[in-house]
Amino acid sequence: MVVAGVEPRLESLDGLRVRYVRAGSGPAVVLIHGISSSIYSWKDVLPALARDHDVIALDLPGFGGSDQPADLNAAIYPRVVLGLMDRLGVARASVVGHSLGGTVAVLVSGEAPDRVERLALLDAAGFNLAPSQRPLLLRVAAAVPASVLERLPTRPVLLRLGLRQVFFDPAFVTPERFNEYLTPLQRPGAVTAFRSLLVSGGFASTEDFARRAGQIRVPTLVVWGAEDRWVAPSDADRFAAAIPGARKVMLPACGHMPQEERPAEVITLLRDFL
Repeated sequence: MVVAGVEPRLESLDGLRVRYVRAGSGPAVVLIHGISSSIYSWKDVLPALARDHDVIALDLPGFGGSDQPADLNAAIYPRVVLGLMDRLGVARASVVGHSLGGTVAVLVSGEAPDRVERLALLDAAGFNLAPSQRPLLLRVAAAVPASVLERLPTRPVLLRLGLRQVFFDPAFVTPERFNEYLTPLQRPGAVTAFRSLLVSGGFASTEDFARRAGQIRVPTLVVWGAEDRWVAPSDADRFAAAIPGARKVMLPACGHMPQEERPAEVITLLRDFL
């Protein structure tokens, strides 16, 4: 399957096959998607950034076309991102993370500050990782046994409900977008890997995450949909306050998916920032 005009490739990292695309030339930029998403989420943004950057977008393990291990733990994600950079010969890159990918981007910046040039966070998770603070759909998924989730014929229903929550304008829940999100969820083991991620102990506590964010010393851009119903817009202020010198931009009439709902504005913001 071609994504944003580029044929995806696979690399073996940490014993897992990881799907990614790479396009363009210039300073490196790594794009990290959110939960239940994939490199498809960057389809409108990637070609524009690739005009003057070496852009790499990956599917985190558990999602998209990457492997979906039954014992998925969030702790592997920073290693996977840095391992892919190593494999592709990228010593230093700007990192753009959306939602869960924003959490990963912050952790990468904390674990390997010499590898990160700039940091952009789009509706990033991190201050809402405690189970009680997660969106209701994620809490329900974590509470139901994996064996039951795999058998339930409700994935399309739950996906449509989730997409209607993350987009401010329901017109963005098109058949094409719905199918692109549904296909990876229909893969055998996808739901088991997803639930394993939710119940794993690999996420940093809110306190530890805030501490790591406070240690970031690279230029940081925080972009948020003002109508986000999955990660509270007030968390944009928390990121801006935690990361020294961070700049915050709120996008009106936009939900949790600014790179898909408002790609032109996101492209302009990222190109100016990068």
